[in-house]
Amino acid sequence: MKQKNKNELSDNNSGGCSRFVFEEQRFEGIGENCGLFGIFGDEEAVLKTYFGLHSLQHRGQESAGIASSDGEVIQCYTGMGTVRRVFRSGQDIFEKLSNPIAIGHVRYSTTGGSKEINSQPLLAEYSRGQVAIAHNGNLINAPLLRDEYEAYGSIFKSTNDTEVIIHLLAKPTHVSKPDPIGHVLNHLQGAYSLLFLFDDRIEAARDPYGIKPLCIGKIPDGAYVVASETCAFDTIGAEFVREVQPGEIVTLNKSGLHSRFFVSPEKITPAHCVFEHVYFAKQNSTLFGENVHQLRKKLGRQLAVEHPADADVVIPVPDSGTSAAIGFAEQSKIPFDMGFVRSHYIGRTFISPEQRQRELEVKLKLAIIKEIVDGRRIVVVDDSIVRGTTTRGKIRALRQAGAKEIHLRISCPPIRFPCFYGIDFPTKEELLANNRDLEQIREFLEVDSIGYISLEGMLNCAALPAEHYCTACWSGKYKIPVDVTVNKFSLERYQLHMFDESEI
Repeated sequence: MKQKNKNELSDNNSGGCSRFVFEEQRFEGIGENCGLFGIFGDEEAVLKTYFGLHSLQHRGQESAGIASSDGEVIQCYTGMGTVRRVFRSGQDIFEKLSNPIAIGHVRYSTTGGSKEINSQPLLAEYSRGQVAIAHNGNLINAPLLRDEYEAYGSIFKSTNDTEVIIHLLAKPTHVSKPDPIGHVLNHLQGAYSLLFLFDDRIEAARDPYGIKPLCIGKIPDGAYVVASETCAFDTIGAEFVREVQPGEIVTLNKSGLHSRFFVSPEKITPAHCVFEHVYFAKQNSTLFGENVHQLRKKLGRQLAVEHPADADVVIPVPDSGTSAAIGFAEQSKIPFDMGFVRSHYIGRTFISPEQRQRELEVKLKLAIIKEIVDGRRIVVVDDSIVRGTTTRGKIRALRQAGAKEIHLRISCPPIRFPCFYGIDFPTKEELLANNRDLEQIREFLEVDSIGYISLEGMLNCAALPAEHYCTACWSGKYKIPVDVTVNKFSLERYQLHMFDESEI
């Protein structure tokens, strides 16, 4: 087998730098939702990873990357932007990466800012060879672990929490364990679905709470795939097999699929993120045991029962509010229509890293069909309200288009607490529902009425028992204890800027 240059594709934006300038850290909010894809033993592994990442683009638009192995050497290519932008030179990259084993990642920043050094998969070399890691989630003990390793001389390249896992994996006392990955995972606290690419295998793991989704699929020719959502399987013609279980490690290698658990059964406590169903996941995905579209319709029907409205038409805020709006219209017998037209050239505004950018993107993303709303009483169904400023902008636009009455209905409860497990609910002070009652929220949003589905009503719509879900952002009950000082830039004590000589 031909030996490849290990550094040939290490970083598509890398280059020399002549001077380093450090800036003080700016603290903002936690944010994240990433997408993972991996495939073992397929001649078109890299191409299928590319299309799998396209299917998961809704989970992150800040950066993307693919790492692949020929059985001896791992190659990695990452960049800033969407999948199409990062791999815009197309065939040349695919030819250089072309290998039968691959993992990919799309990122929305959680720990560490939106910058090239934090793009994934992260590729490293340690005493046991090369490893590439892709992560979806948020490690709440990453700052403590990083402080410990830096105190003993470890040097970190990135400012995200995923790199901490590499240093844990490389520690001599961990390398010597019978199951080094299982041993390392037991040091982690928080939410994590992980893909490890070694030269000869893929290891897929999920935290003992199963907070973030991770699924297994199989292509008819026998190759196994893993992905954050089953929608990625549909794209490449794979069949959904099952989910990776909480606390499970699944190995994909030449002999097939193998499973082991890194925690004892009594430590496995399901706490699936309901917000995956409410907002993040794609409608045609199946996760946590049920189809996303069908559950959202049930949420809409329950919302209509709890908060009926006397109106002429039900319109959704597309796309994640559409399924719930259909359910609301079916239950209430109010006609359903599309009052907003969505531009598919603008990404998901919720997962844009800056508030000002979110506001401008909303104006570009949603146009109003005046003929649907002018002079009518409308029910607007949306999946959630976080900060409230973009929602208020939509309401004002509907007023300008002639809406007579606006009744806002939300298919999840009021978000009153930040998420420390990997969703962009920042500080409590930035959350609309924090320290506001329903009437104050209504006044802020300038609507005629507002109704949120109840927590009990939402959980009753889901397939699994209520205790199997995480409700921290609504109830404030965190199943994993958190340090409330953890934030997006906890690992970013300095921001490293690189300049060319021409800029000095």
